[in-house]
Amino acid sequence: MRLIRRHIIECTILLISFLITSCASNEAIYLFTSFREPATEGLYLAYSTDAYHWEDLEGPYLKPQVGESGIMRDPSIIKGKDDTYHMVWTTDWRGGTGFGYANSKDLINWSEQQYIPVMKNESDVVNVWAPEVFYDDINDNYIIIWASTIPFRFEKGEEEEENNHRMYFTTTKDFKTFSETKLFFDPGFSVIDCALLKRGDEDYVLILKDNTRPMRNLKVAFSKSPLGPFTNTSEPFSDYLSEGPTVLQKDREWLIYFDNYGAKNYQAVRTSDFKNFENISNQIKLPDGHKHGTITTISRSVLDGLLDKKDKL
Repeated sequence: MRLIRRHIIECTILLISFLITSCASNEAIYLFTSFREPATEGLYLAYSTDAYHWEDLEGPYLKPQVGESGIMRDPSIIKGKDDTYHMVWTTDWRGGTGFGYANSKDLINWSEQQYIPVMKNESDVVNVWAPEVFYDDINDNYIIIWASTIPFRFEKGEEEEENNHRMYFTTTKDFKTFSETKLFFDPGFSVIDCALLKRGDEDYVLILKDNTRPMRNLKVAFSKSPLGPFTNTSEPFSDYLSEGPTVLQKDREWLIYFDNYGAKNYQAVRTSDFKNFENISNQIKLPDGHKHGTITTISRSVLDGLLDKKDKL
C-alpha cells in the first residue's frame, strides 16, 4: 500500500510539472518592434507576457542597408504561416519611391534587405511613409498599405501640397512579386499611419491618423472588406499630436498603443467595440526611447534566442 501511495504521489508531481510546463510553453509572448531617433541604428525590440509591461530587448537587430537616407523607421512585422517573420519599414523621410523589406525565422538572422519601389511610376511622389503589413486570410495574401503625397492629386484642403497624404496598397503572396499599386483609402483629408485589423467575418477596422493641422490624432473607420471602402470615420480617441498606432487582441478586448508625441510619451487605450475607448496609459510600461512599430507574437524558443543575443549586444 505504501508503494502504491508513493507511486500515486510521484505521478501527481509529474502531472503537475507537465501542466506547468505546458501552460508556460503556451503562454502568449508579444513582441513590439521599434526604432530609436534619429532612426539610423536600425531595429529595436521589446517583449511582454501580459501585453501591458514591456521588457527592453535593446538592439539594433537589423541595421538599415536600403534607401538613400540610411534610416529604418516604423518597422511593421507579421508572422507568416510558415513561422517566417516578414518586416517592412520606412527608408526615407523624403524623396523615396518605396520601402524596405526583410524576413527572418528567429529575428536575429535576417535575409538580404530589399527595396520595394511601389511608387516608381509616380514621378512627383514626395514620400512613402510607414508601410504596414496585414495578412488577408480570405485571399491568402499579404496587404501592404502606406501613406504617400502626390502634389495636386487630391483636393488640398488645409494642407500644403507636399503634405496632403492618402493611403495606397499593394498585395503579395511571396514578397517577390507585387500587385499594381492602387489607392487604398481617401477619406477626403490628409491621412497617414493606418493600421488594419480583422475582428470578425467580413468585419474590418482601420485605425488612422487624421493628419490635418487642427487634428493630428487617431480615429477608426470600418469596412466589410480588408481593401475597403472604409466608412463611418469616428471622432478622435487620442490626444492632439499622436500617431503610429498598433493593436493587439487580449482576451475579448483590443489594446491600441500609440506614440503621443506632443506630450513626448507613449499611451494606450482599451476597447471591446471600437466605439468606447478607455485610456490605460497609467497601466503600461515601455522602454525609454521606444518609438512606434507594430506588435506580433513569438514563441518561447524565439524569445530565448533574443535574450541570449541581447546579452551579447
